[in-house]
Amino acid sequence: MATGFAMILFVALANLVVFQYAAGVVRSALDTGARSASLLDAPLNACEIEIAEVLDGLLGGAMGDGVAYSCALDPTGQTVVAAATVTLPGFAPMVPDWSFDAQATAIKEQAP
Repeated sequence: MATGFAMILFVALANLVVFQYAAGVVRSALDTGARSASLLDAPLNACEIEIAEVLDGLLGGAMGDGVAYSCALDPTGQTVVAAATVTLPGFAPMVPDWSFDAQATAIKEQAP
């Protein structure tokens, strides 16, 4: 019984570590995407392309499938906003899924 309880605790802790890793990947992808679209004369879709590349490289499989992201300019047109809604599945039925929203912004470069 003690071994079973220890395994349950281990799975829960491992799931927590993976959730933290995935959250870091999503934040990094959003930052990279927002920065790439903020460059002078860069198209807005550069943001989504960069986010997709980071997520494909670092967060694949079922974990990556739970990430929905978008990029837009704020109403003034001076700030790129990259946003994501994330739902990460738990490893076991006893471990709940984890959902969160993340956002990154970057100021758009202006011609001198």
